[in-house]
Amino acid sequence: MGRTMTTRFDVAEHLRTPEDMAAYLEVCLEEAQGDATFIAKALGDIARAKGMAQVAREAGLSRESLYKALSGERSPGFDTILRVVGALGMTLHAKVPQKPGSRRSITRTRARAPKRRAA
Repeated sequence: MGRTMTTRFDVAEHLRTPEDMAAYLEVCLEEAQGDATFIAKALGDIARAKGMAQVAREAGLSRESLYKALSGERSPGFDTILRVVGALGMTLHAKVPQKPGSRRSITRTRARAPKRRAA
């Protein structure tokens, strides 16, 4: 029987489209539970998929400092996070989480026809 060769999984190899990258970041934000280094690592994965040199240039950072900031070993400043997110062509959004069992957290209003006046 032959030996089985394994390779280390690298998520950056699977983030091919901007939609893939945004979905990955969204899931990481949900799973992070307040861990800023986890988010930094996720942004690092996306930056490697897009090209670290290009992201660093667009964020106005050196490639080395970008690698350090997004290594997951430290928590970068929020200004760095915003610059990287912008360089990745993404934006951050806030939303109110849905309560379990509720249908929607946003109330929809229906358009009403104007009331007729009595003649």
